[in-house]
Amino acid sequence: MTTGGYFTYIVTYLLMTAGLFIVIARGNLIKKLIGLGIFQTSVYLLYIGPAKLLAGTAPILANGYSVYSNPLPHVLILTAIVVGVATLALGLALVVRIREAYGSIEEDEVLAEDQANTSTTGHA
Repeated sequence: MTTGGYFTYIVTYLLMTAGLFIVIARGNLIKKLIGLGIFQTSVYLLYIGPAKLLAGTAPILANGYSVYSNPLPHVLILTAIVVGVATLALGLALVVRIREAYGSIEEDEVLAEDQANTSTTGHA
């Protein structure tokens, strides 16, 4: 197999690494959600890339076709995309609520204010 045959795996690796780096290295909660979205996209690509057959056609019986693509991976990824969008929307709603409560979306500032609040009230 040539390098072109590994193209989807290389892109998947780069997206996964970039997404994980953004999640770990950034303190901004919006940037963390974007990193999770990039990471999630790499998983979609990892799953859907090998599912495509070069000579495959839609699984509809017709004369002249003998190789059919399996539609199940595509359907599963479509479902995963819908769940991912819903999860991202929930994450953004939580970020809005954190911004209202703490006045910031920077992780360090939110943690510092939370520590200050727990030390003054004495509750964990």
